[in-house]
Amino acid sequence: MKRAPAPVPPAAAPALSPMLRVLLGLAAAVIALAGMSFARELVGPLVLAGVIVIICHPLRYPLLRWGWPRWAATTGVIVLGYLILGVLAALMFFAGTQFVRLVGSYADELQASAQSFIAWLQSVGLDTQAADAAAGALDPSNLVAIATSLGGAALNVLTAFFFVLAYVIFMAADGARYARAEAQFGAGIRPTVQRFTSFNTGVRRYYIVNASFGAVVAIIDGLALWALGVPAPVVWAILAFVTNFVPNIGFVLGVIPPAVLALVVGGWPLMLAVVAIYCIVNVTLQVLIQPKFVSDAVNLSLTLSFFSVIFWTFIIGPLGAILSIPLTLMVRALILEGDPGTRWLRWLSGDTDAAKLEPPRG
Repeated sequence: MKRAPAPVPPAAAPALSPMLRVLLGLAAAVIALAGMSFARELVGPLVLAGVIVIICHPLRYPLLRWGWPRWAATTGVIVLGYLILGVLAALMFFAGTQFVRLVGSYADELQASAQSFIAWLQSVGLDTQAADAAAGALDPSNLVAIATSLGGAALNVLTAFFFVLAYVIFMAADGARYARAEAQFGAGIRPTVQRFTSFNTGVRRYYIVNASFGAVVAIIDGLALWALGVPAPVVWAILAFVTNFVPNIGFVLGVIPPAVLALVVGGWPLMLAVVAIYCIVNVTLQVLIQPKFVSDAVNLSLTLSFFSVIFWTFIIGPLGAILSIPLTLMVRALILEGDPGTRWLRWLSGDTDAAKLEPPRG
């Protein structure tokens, strides 16, 4: 007599439902982001140093080909990183001191412009309280307070500058060691190495594109302001270059100070001329042309690029606006690119190569 076949046990249900996994993932993300925000004074300089090393790291390969020892090639990367940091610090120091000097020199004119602006707002029917609030942007005390707060932020950056210098040394030395990871552990880690190689390439492309467009915009804006007779055109050219690294909204941040100063020294016609030039130059290059190059360079959608500025500024402060794209690329490399099941999320983020990948089996 034949034995009846044993019943097949039912497939084990997943320990966690998809919705619960999503909720747990979101909770973990909130905890991690809260920790980053709490330690923003350390996280910001750490990411900045990492970006500097990523930008400078390709220098070591030609140095090695020319016969330099590894320690000398690593030293060359560190020196280049220090040069970049030194130039940026010098530009920001010059622009900040000149801005404070300008506010002091034109304090009376700013006050007169503020009073004139209040009178005009009241003449068109705006109540006194609203007019005073709107004209407060031209109050010298407010501008000095802004400059002071910026100076305090700069002091915090300089305080963290020591950490950046130390991070650059350590990361440059480790970067030389990580380049030999595949030779040490075999081809099994090649996908991971390729992910972070792609991340490094995207960061370098992003800053190369931004620096190129920023230099063009700064030169054109500086020459135009000099031709119009706006004081300190070099300061506003530096501001245009720096704000070009803030995606999408950098143009607005860069146009306000020279426009206000143009209003003080030349009235409404000069201010409108400055705004018109910035709109023609900066909107054409920064808003219409540059985002397409940035999107192609890093494979991020325009919407995600814009949102990342707001998000990372909220998490780690003003430095997050400049580091928003590298941070977003890092999150995608760590979370999405290692999971074949997230191809559609990668495509949604702007990674057009994700659609070409083979879908997961099973």
